[in-house]
Amino acid sequence: MKKLLLLTCLVSLVWDLQAQSGKQFANFSQYKHYFNPSLTGSDGSVIKSIYRNQWTGFEGAPNTGLVSAEIGTSMFGRDNRRNHFRREDRGGSLESISAKHALGLTVLSDQFGPLKETQFALSYGSGVRLSEALSLRWGVALTYAAQRLDGNSLTVDQKDDPRYNNVLGRQNRSSKGDINLGLSLVSPNYYLGYALQDITQGRMLASGDNFMEDAYTLRHIVQAGYRRNISNHLGFTVNSIYSLDNTRGSVVEGQVKAVYQNMFWVGGGYRNDLAYNLTAGVRFNQFHVGYAYESPVQSARGIDKGTNEITLSYSLMPQKGRRNNQLSVW
Repeated sequence: MKKLLLLTCLVSLVWDLQAQSGKQFANFSQYKHYFNPSLTGSDGSVIKSIYRNQWTGFEGAPNTGLVSAEIGTSMFGRDNRRNHFRREDRGGSLESISAKHALGLTVLSDQFGPLKETQFALSYGSGVRLSEALSLRWGVALTYAAQRLDGNSLTVDQKDDPRYNNVLGRQNRSSKGDINLGLSLVSPNYYLGYALQDITQGRMLASGDNFMEDAYTLRHIVQAGYRRNISNHLGFTVNSIYSLDNTRGSVVEGQVKAVYQNMFWVGGGYRNDLAYNLTAGVRFNQFHVGYAYESPVQSARGIDKGTNEITLSYSLMPQKGRRNNQLSVW
């Protein structure tokens, strides 16, 4: 019964144009460049990964893995100071961050029952200094996504339903290439960005079967974040993301974290009508580990199972002499 329910939900997702191409993460603030290419390198040169096990214990439930690398071009030059908008001074008042030019590579793998998807994105982010601590950034990403749907594993209520005739009993494959564009303002304590994803709606490069073609739609994304110290030991961050497209409509999500000594954090978030989450993490110098538990609510309670999410990141450029109370967690 659970398997039948899952596959029915999957078919509904595909035919209602709510395919897995629009990914959501509880710790979205740690993967800003995935949603907006202008934020590539905004946190310096770093390697990140995430594993998301949705609906834990449910057979065939979604599993998502992502690995990305953001590399500031200063790593290949002799003078790093020229390639960063903000460098740390002797007093430790400024942070080495926001690479002037940065390249990013993201690989995502997702499986939901018989539907498998692989995404690749090559991004570039650059910026113009507006002041010592504020930069205006822009970015572009070339994306490629490939999907495979195993029609032999699909179970439907009516085998003669014409909506499923083209996918049942066969291996279905589809792929598309597209462009994402983004613009953002970045400072030590806040960021604000706007991005367009899948600008050509899959028409730039498309091949294979057409079972996913209607899922390719232009998506608008707005991101914002703010962080502040309350005392020498305690600070907080607030992050939000809003997306809008013709298939899923509007989705808004927010998250608040309390940070202790720039090393430990706990927080919670909410995605409208879908889920709430609790998160915690720890920082060991250049290495960050995070965990989030997500529980469905309201319209997403059809499958009453939680979601586990693990995040790992490693900064390639240590910031020497940083003050302990200078908040670095988003």
